[in-house]
Amino acid sequence: MTDINGTIDTYLAMLNELDADKRAALVATVFTPDAEWVDPPLESAGHAGISDMVGTIYQHYPAHSFRRTSAVDAHHDVVRFTWELVGPDGAVAFAGLDVAHLADDDRLRRVTGFIGELAAA
Repeated sequence: MTDINGTIDTYLAMLNELDADKRAALVATVFTPDAEWVDPPLESAGHAGISDMVGTIYQHYPAHSFRRTSAVDAHHDVVRFTWELVGPDGAVAFAGLDVAHLADDDRLRRVTGFIGELAAA
């Protein structure tokens, strides 16, 4: 892992890009061609599927944006970090945790998202 913070920052920039062509370019930069992204209740594969999934999110949450709320924690080829989806008024629509598996070139090959807080034991 060389610049994992840069990879995750690009991932978040991709999530926040509303222009489909610009988003597609960011997807190609940050994801491997065969990458998978699963988030309840959506899942996608490949560059086009991932870009389309982001578009679907913004159909339901227009004018919202994602922001990272934690440091990026990494070991081996796995990273995790927390995030929020924030509305234009600053209210948090929901928050979650992403776990990402990296390819040898530090691009994302799989992202698994979890939404909401973990329940106490």
